[in-house]
Amino acid sequence: MFRYSRRRAERQKEIDRRRREIYAAIPEYQALDESLPTRAVDTLRARLAGKSSGSEKDCRAEIAEISARKSSLLRMHGFPADYLEVPCTCPLCQDTGFVGTEKCVCLKREEVRILYGQSNIEILAKTANFESLSEAYYHGEALELFRKARALSLDFVRTFGAQYRNICFHGPVGTGKSFLSVCIADQVLKKGYSVLYFSAASLFDRLSSLCYDYRLREEYRSFTEDLYSCDLLIIDDLGTEIPNQIVSAQLFTCINERALRRKATIISTNFSLADLQRTYTERVSSRITEGYELCRLSGEDIRLLKKVRTINGTNQKTRQTQS
Repeated sequence: MFRYSRRRAERQKEIDRRRREIYAAIPEYQALDESLPTRAVDTLRARLAGKSSGSEKDCRAEIAEISARKSSLLRMHGFPADYLEVPCTCPLCQDTGFVGTEKCVCLKREEVRILYGQSNIEILAKTANFESLSEAYYHGEALELFRKARALSLDFVRTFGAQYRNICFHGPVGTGKSFLSVCIADQVLKKGYSVLYFSAASLFDRLSSLCYDYRLREEYRSFTEDLYSCDLLIIDDLGTEIPNQIVSAQLFTCINERALRRKATIISTNFSLADLQRTYTERVSSRITEGYELCRLSGEDIRLLKKVRTINGTNQKTRQTQS
């Protein structure tokens, strides 16, 4: 809100600067400008005194004539007729952040930008994107599953905004679930949609820290509203948080609220579908199995394979140098 206040102040400062510029170049314009408040007061007095509408009409006509003369003077001296009409950054809310009592889309975008910065998608997307996807670490069935997951991810991005869809990536550690989630997040953001990305552990830690402190009720309400209403929410590594009844309740509420609002969600987890059912409530597991496109990945831990290849490559270079 401080940023919005600063924008309004900077706009007013620019209007004042332009007005001083006009006054210096066109003294008559300043005289006309200073006469307008008097005419407006005359109109108000006539209305309050119950005088004939003709008197009020005369005042309005005179005000309109003064405004027309001012525009003419600006053009005559080489100024655009709308020189004092400095546009707002957002024409919808006039840089207030609200349209009526509702948050403007620009304010929602700004809130998400702040949360987006905290979620490190920008950093992750530098190395995790569809251009850098490689089949080199997959073989046999794992390769087939990876190709299906990639195709699903690309189709999800292609239809985003036109179709309501959810995805649950599941499979062993290091098989590319988080990588594909970040690839999708990167492309959806580039299409102009809002994305929030959290690890399950950090998300539920934050929810718990906010909901149990009565002093933070407004912050909790604002955070959950953004959580439930952003265009795409990604919950990474579901199951790495400490599972309990409170976490299950928060997860169900999040999934259910987003389903009611038809907002897309992506969940990645190392759990099997049976593990999900055992760990969380029946309501949670059924929401995921029934409302999400289930996408399994398999294979070896790619992070471990990359580390081994890096070590082997370094050792080989060392031996070549020594020889």
